[in-house]
Amino acid sequence: MTASTPAPLRTDRAGLLARLAEPRHYDVAVIGGGATGLGVALDAATRGLRVVLVEAHDFAKGTSSRATKLVHGGVRYLEQRNFPLVREALRERQILLRNAPHLAQPLPFVVPAYRFWERPYYGTGLVLYDVLAGKAGLGRTRWLDTRAITARQPGLRTQGLRGGIEYWDGQFDDARLAIALARTAACAGALLVNHCAAVGLIREQGRVAGVRCEDRETGRAYAVRAACVVNAAGIWVDAVRRLDARVEAAQDTLLFSQGAHVVVSRDFLPGDRALLVPRTRDGRVLFALPWMGRTLIGTTDTPRPHQELEPRPLAEEVDFLLGEAGRYLARAPGAADVSSAWAGLRPLVRPAGHASTKDVSREHVVRVDSDGLVTVAGGKWTTYRAMAQDTLDACLDAGLVQSAGPCVTADHPLVGAAPGRHSIGDAPGLWGYGGEGDAVLALPGAGRELGGGLTEAMVRFAARHEYARTVEDVLARRSRLLFLDARLARELAGEVGRLLAEETGAEAGAGAFRELADSYLRWPADASSSGTTSFSR
Repeated sequence: MTASTPAPLRTDRAGLLARLAEPRHYDVAVIGGGATGLGVALDAATRGLRVVLVEAHDFAKGTSSRATKLVHGGVRYLEQRNFPLVREALRERQILLRNAPHLAQPLPFVVPAYRFWERPYYGTGLVLYDVLAGKAGLGRTRWLDTRAITARQPGLRTQGLRGGIEYWDGQFDDARLAIALARTAACAGALLVNHCAAVGLIREQGRVAGVRCEDRETGRAYAVRAACVVNAAGIWVDAVRRLDARVEAAQDTLLFSQGAHVVVSRDFLPGDRALLVPRTRDGRVLFALPWMGRTLIGTTDTPRPHQELEPRPLAEEVDFLLGEAGRYLARAPGAADVSSAWAGLRPLVRPAGHASTKDVSREHVVRVDSDGLVTVAGGKWTTYRAMAQDTLDACLDAGLVQSAGPCVTADHPLVGAAPGRHSIGDAPGLWGYGGEGDAVLALPGAGRELGGGLTEAMVRFAARHEYARTVEDVLARRSRLLFLDARLARELAGEVGRLLAEETGAEAGAGAFRELADSYLRWPADASSSGTTSFSR
């Protein structure tokens, strides 16, 4: 640890629950520990408010750990002419890269052109992207001839290649950013408790006055009173609204779209640039990008009828991603090359009319119900901070919160904020800890690697300072091994479970994690079938 880096706070479970049991009246209680909820907790705490947040599972367990790992303005929104959303996202991209340089970094992209019109058409759009970014731009868009693009992006199919474009966007580690948000909010005084489910709303004189919650480990119930309750439960916001029987018949706020991803060897796309295909056969954007020593390919846009805690990629989605990638890569990946396949559900704000999910806006809404419940829905990771600011402003405008200071999160570095030791594209290691790297190295087992870049010390740090309770918490979100190599993650479950039990004194769920890891190595044959497709090597 350097003199300028404070020692990391302990996240002792018994201490957190003891604080939750105190008869304290909070200014803001947040339901949901994904990107939006954590952003709200940090915004509120840094405005000087008394804040508590509860999350039913782990921070970023749902959609917030399953993004395409991009901090971006939304290239495809240019074609939709949604320039305000693009401008907002580009502004927020700059803020995020500045406040968390150890977890978010600039990344160059190449757009190959195989038809004569693609280079001028997409190049013009990306120049407009630069113009909209203004001073928040990360690098100048360049027009590339065939020789230049193949030099910059090895692994491209060269047959019929007519050059292309290079532009810049951002990349990040979504789950570790969520943990950093939680820890930064805690440093500002907020109480955050994961694995603690909201099971009811406290009502007084017809108004929402708090949250009833239950510790998932012990079953103990807690009553948390707050002047303002914010429903930031992501894909579960309608379920939280229905905790109040009076809204049972209300129209759903959200509809759901699934985005599937596959991970293959870095050999398929070597180098340090990402690939963007602006228009796939279904009209979406396809990305292939370097991520932690592998190549991440995504994503799809498949309408889903309801929310799921563990959405699975469908066989048709995996086939689509591999097939589309094969049209642009010199060596086409197949099912046997996939080391992990996973999906996330996008919480899209339901439009007034009928629209394809890929055409539904990614903008967010904040609604204050007549009983005082505040719900924030929609949006995307890049704009989480702006969503949180809008939510707190809405609470203030409604008179639910008094005497709050101004929003300061645009200039509030996150825990560990220091340039990483490596880029996010590199193999896993200490890069994600930033200024806390020395604190990890000071723990027992710093020199003992378990596998995939994960050390014994990292597991201990996760338990002591990062709210980790289960093997899944460590192998899915404190490290990203489940999303990178599900087979290796499965092999490490026993040892990680042993270390967690030593640190926490609780059973860490190694058996349940092995079953989960198995599911990342197979996918349902279709949306309704119980049959699965699997692969082996």
